Amino acid sequence: MAGPGIRYWEFARVLGRHFKVKLIVPPLVPMEDRPIVTEFPATIHICRQVSEFQKIVTDCDVIITLGVILLFYPFLQTLGKPLVLDMYNPFLLEDLQREAQSDLLQRLVSHENYLAAIRTQLNAGDFFICAGEKQRDYWLGTLSSMGRVNPYTYQQDSTLRHLIDIVPFGLPTKPPQHTHPVLKGVYKTIAAEDKVILWGGGIWNWFDAPTLIRAMSLILKERQDVKLFFMGINRPNKDVPKMRAVDEAISLSRQLDLYDKFVFFNDWVPYEERQNYLLEADLGVSLHLDHIETRFSFRTRLLDNLWAGLPVVSTEGDVLGESLAAQGLAVLVQPGDVEGVTRTILDLLNNPSLRAEYQARFQQVAAAYRWEAVCQPLLRFCQAPYFSPDKAYLHEKSQMLAPTGSSQSLWTKGVRALKMGGISGLWQQTRQYIRWRVRKFQKL
Repeated sequence: MAGPGIRYWEFARVLGRHFKVKLIVPPLVPMEDRPIVTEFPATIHICRQVSEFQKIVTDCDVIITLGVILLFYPFLQTLGKPLVLDMYNPFLLEDLQREAQSDLLQRLVSHENYLAAIRTQLNAGDFFICAGEKQRDYWLGTLSSMGRVNPYTYQQDSTLRHLIDIVPFGLPTKPPQHTHPVLKGVYKTIAAEDKVILWGGGIWNWFDAPTLIRAMSLILKERQDVKLFFMGINRPNKDVPKMRAVDEAISLSRQLDLYDKFVFFNDWVPYEERQNYLLEADLGVSLHLDHIETRFSFRTRLLDNLWAGLPVVSTEGDVLGESLAAQGLAVLVQPGDVEGVTRTILDLLNNPSLRAEYQARFQQVAAAYRWEAVCQPLLRFCQAPYFSPDKAYLHEKSQMLAPTGSSQSLWTKGVRALKMGGISGLWQQTRQYIRWRVRKFQKL
């Protein structure tokens, strides 16, 4: 599973202890077989057809999904169910970097599609969740621009936590257990005594694998016992092609004569196997480029390092990396700083008791990120679900968005003024409109 799959698997696991939960995989996500699991408190539904998907969803009391799903299945908005939309991935910003090397037409089409998805979800949701406070500020801005921050939602809750709250990525309650060797002494040329640097996830276009690969050439000039392992280059969803960044990273490692000698690219690590790699590694690294996606991202794979007590080197600008650094659990480097990455990694690897020194702090910080803890806002909503109080207003407002001064807009506004304020309300709104028209005329 990639990030979204992991997130919804854990949502189902936590919520399934309190409610009857269906974990539904829509037809756009190809899956060969139903996963075989034990002690999982939710039913799993792999939908092959839209009709099957619609039938299963219709029977639910609350729907929790990624906002982009509404673009593919708009019927979800019409079922009359409280709708929780997950905004943990600011995909509009992510798409700008993913398509940065495409031609302008492709970039515009992709951008417009994602923009349509965002507008759809912002209008449709009853409750929104995101990954952190910085993200919440970003989404509050977009919600404000869509009119969702209004007297109705403010009256419901002046903090707007009933409109959008924080549910970051989380960590398992149980500590990781090493079950069998996967790297040291068993994987290609990685020796049992080698130091392993772990890139804990995929190589996406918004990451900066080349800086780390170049740093490896410099690291090897000082010590030959360091190996770099990328945990996954192929997405679990086989219908999604590898990103350009994968080929660039592999090509660079070949050019530097590091490929399959000191730098290794794994296909993908199953979710239930990741702890073995994390526990055998000596250092986790997550580097990214300096762009807007970084500012509002939440690097979920850094949490795996936290779970396994693995010290981290990360680029400045990422919320989670900076949070770990503030607590003494990560070291930050400048974007694209090959020499800085080299020196930082060497300094950390030269400390033989590094993990032991970090262990107590890791355990303390990790407790706040347990899935059971971070899911509390979602749990509270499901215990007492509600429709957003501004839904009727949104429908009315859409009719008023005709060009200002048009007969439809004026008529709709007049009817609302009369309904809500009586004759005096209508007269007050009429006077304000006339005053606005006079001022507008005077400026011409």
